[in-house]
Amino acid sequence: MTIPQQIITIAICVLGTMLTRFLPFLVFSSKKPTPKYIVYLGKALPCAVFGMLVVYCLKNVSILSGTHGLPELLAIAVTAGLHLWKKNMLLSIAGGTIVYMLLVQLVF
Repeated sequence: MTIPQQIITIAICVLGTMLTRFLPFLVFSSKKPTPKYIVYLGKALPCAVFGMLVVYCLKNVSILSGTHGLPELLAIAVTAGLHLWKKNMLLSIAGGTIVYMLLVQLVF
């Protein structure tokens, strides 16, 4: 890519990011209550996104060959255990990821 193309690409990315950040504040004013379907989406979508991520991460795991999905199962157990124990999403995700990487790199 040439320098002008790089600048245009970065400008478009910045514009898209800023638009998605500021648009809700422009559309939903503080004077009116937030519509109920938006409140519902705010509560339902985080769980749905994490459910989709779990399915996506496990879609290629074969329980009939290789490690039989054992590293994935152990990492999920650690993630769930950490979340039930500490109720901290970042700690849970980081802990599960670290355990999975250690298992894959050093054990299996």
